Amino acid sequence: MVKRAVCQGLAAGLVGAAVMTAAEKVEQRVTRRPDSYVPAEVLARLAGLPESAGRQPRWQNLAMHYGQGAVVGVLRSVMAQAGLRGVWASSVFTALRLANDQILENATGVGAPPLTWPRSELAIDVLHKSIYAFATGAVADALAARDGAGPGQRHAAMRPGRRSDVGPLPYEGRRNGRVPARPS
Repeated sequence: MVKRAVCQGLAAGLVGAAVMTAAEKVEQRVTRRPDSYVPAEVLARLAGLPESAGRQPRWQNLAMHYGQGAVVGVLRSVMAQAGLRGVWASSVFTALRLANDQILENATGVGAPPLTWPRSELAIDVLHKSIYAFATGAVADALAARDGAGPGQRHAAMRPGRRSDVGPLPYEGRRNGRVPARPS
């Protein structure tokens, strides 16, 4: 499951980053908001690259933007493989994506906590990260669905409905005290 989740998550995250980028470009044409070079500044500080006054190199911006999108997409793929799929899972993932940005931006000193931002900037950031999260989620869910129901979904199917009295799925990892051999 892990190798599959990583590969599928990288792909889903790249798609999500591309969709978010397209939405940002449309929004920027409407609002006349300039490009943000925060991703490039974060990458420069994380990697010890030289920082330049004003705009950072475009390649750094794109590398951080798409790299972060791909890597964080792995988490959404793990969610989908476990059976956490759909709107609820993508909503939760939106918060995780926002938290990832804020941890990196604040830890490097590039950004400030969102509660200090102008509300319009905060709204735009939440909108774009939501677009990323839902696009990434749609791809991750579709890829995971090809592998069948996840463990959480199989557990829920034991006794459908909202119930608290359902025990765990039988453990299939050990038989007779041994871990079964992996199929080749």
